[in-house]
Amino acid sequence: MENNDVYKDPERLIQELEKTKSQFYIFYELTQAMRTTLRLDEIAYIILTGLTAHQGLGFNRAILFLIDEIKKVIKGFMGLGPMDIEEANKIWGLIEEQKMDLYALIEAYRRIKEGEIQPKLMQFTRSLEFPLKESSGLIYEALYEAVPVYIKNHLADQYKNDPLIHRLNLKDFIIAPLWSKNNPMGIIIVDNYITKKPITDEDLRILTMFINQASGAIENSKTYEDTLMRAHTDTLTSLWNYGYFQYKLDEEIMKARSDNRKISVLMVDIDNFKKFNDTFGHQAGDEALKNIATNIQRSARKIDIACRYGGEEFSFILPDTSKEEATTIAERMRTTISNTAIMNYTFTISIGVASFPEDAQNKEELIRKSDWALYKAKNEGKNKVVTIQ
Repeated sequence: MENNDVYKDPERLIQELEKTKSQFYIFYELTQAMRTTLRLDEIAYIILTGLTAHQGLGFNRAILFLIDEIKKVIKGFMGLGPMDIEEANKIWGLIEEQKMDLYALIEAYRRIKEGEIQPKLMQFTRSLEFPLKESSGLIYEALYEAVPVYIKNHLADQYKNDPLIHRLNLKDFIIAPLWSKNNPMGIIIVDNYITKKPITDEDLRILTMFINQASGAIENSKTYEDTLMRAHTDTLTSLWNYGYFQYKLDEEIMKARSDNRKISVLMVDIDNFKKFNDTFGHQAGDEALKNIATNIQRSARKIDIACRYGGEEFSFILPDTSKEEATTIAERMRTTISNTAIMNYTFTISIGVASFPEDAQNKEELIRKSDWALYKAKNEGKNKVVTIQ
């Protein structure tokens, strides 16, 4: 039946009107959900839920990649949907059994963040990374498209050696660029990997409308997080401040849970710093703090997150790091400071070490344990590293 014939068929017209009404309702509900948060991970999850939920656009899989301008890569940020038929039956059966609506599916992200659920595609997506170069193939080409591109089965064969298609085993899919102020931010990929349901022109049209909303939400979230980072820089030492430490530790623990990895925290305190301040004055104390912060940070790795916790105390978040590895890094910091003359003065530091999930199951407990270890190091003579046993 031709599209024009729909107006000659009352039943078909009613179906089309109901479908359009449903689509507008979905967009409204997703827009409302996206207004509840500015956190990028939560915004991304809402978007991908809208793309995969039966009450939403109903694709089997939705995968988000975002550009990292500093590293010059496009990196997998989040993926939603089953990796295989067994997982699909389990997930879809549970949704059906519990009669989960769109909001119930969005609420499930809390369980993912807390490690109760560990979706395979979520973990796999985060392992994907492609250089921002033409050699990356389709994913790089798609960034600069104006609209979503439908790669049909026969076209996918032309790209069979493409790294993106190879890694995700893509056959029949849509790849959609996300734009912000005339610059690409990333891409979203959707497909029906499990059901093999054909993607229609209507699917493409609705997805294009949704991608425009998604781009705006992601742009606002990234702007918020960039502003948050600037607001959370310590003006004296140029390290992250206490607020950012709390924010970032939340995020890193979530990643560690999802990827089944370890994370360690170091609490660092300058020994007898009050005595230096009282002797040489606060201006000299500020200069010493800047120098000590620089030297401590140089002893850490590029992936470690260095923060000024407050006063003469620093904190370090060490992603993907065991307690043994963290202790080695802490000892390197301690030795560096004790062997470095700063303003013709010899400083020492004490460090407490604790790790997730070995020592703690949440952020508050991890901070408390590392702080306790620092307290023990100070009480046992200072210039020492203590780990939770």
